[in-house]
Amino acid sequence: MIKAIAIDDEPLALEVIEAHCSQLKTISLERSFTNLDNARRYINKFDIDVIFLDIEMPKTNGIDFYSNLNKVVKVIFTTAHSKYAVEGFRVNAIDYLLKPISLNHFKEATDRVSRAIALENKSTKENTHLAIRANYKLYNIDLKSILYIEAMDDYVKIHIENESSVVARSTMKGIIDKLPESQFVRVHKSYIVPINKIKTVQTQTLNLLDVEIPIGNAYKKNLENYF
Repeated sequence: MIKAIAIDDEPLALEVIEAHCSQLKTISLERSFTNLDNARRYINKFDIDVIFLDIEMPKTNGIDFYSNLNKVVKVIFTTAHSKYAVEGFRVNAIDYLLKPISLNHFKEATDRVSRAIALENKSTKENTHLAIRANYKLYNIDLKSILYIEAMDDYVKIHIENESSVVARSTMKGIIDKLPESQFVRVHKSYIVPINKIKTVQTQTLNLLDVEIPIGNAYKKNLENYF
């Protein structure tokens, strides 16, 4: 199921998107926003797959808003003006929907999102890198170089061997879902570790080379499945 939010300063436009989502079984519209600041806070706190984003918004346009997000989220731009199409695709939009949005065009756009997610999931399982946006950059981190991942409120800190750590806006669930199950395990609400770097496991802690990591009671079963 695709998790989506919609952002538009016109309530009627949001009602159209809500109606279309209600007719499709592949997408769940989690929230709708008319205010960009509220939308940004939600995006930073929760994991979503795609944003339906109007371009003509007060104060700043949707393309600028999306370009300045410090998190990798797919986007489908919505607008009444075709003049924005080229600019929209320059920021890797999944699709571009002209208002009034028909159900057929809406479904085609959501199908593209589904295909993109499926391709990413397949790539992640086979791939050797983790792609994540932080500090207005897209990092492509070698999985073998990750020492451990630590939760920091609305951020995660990825500790990397012989390199500076990368701090990115994400939930721990959002990160663990991107990592191969055979290589990484969540051992605590605040820690994800690579299996091959675990040196010893005790009752309440484990050691990764020179780092001691706590084991949460709720996550002990995760470790038992590997050892």
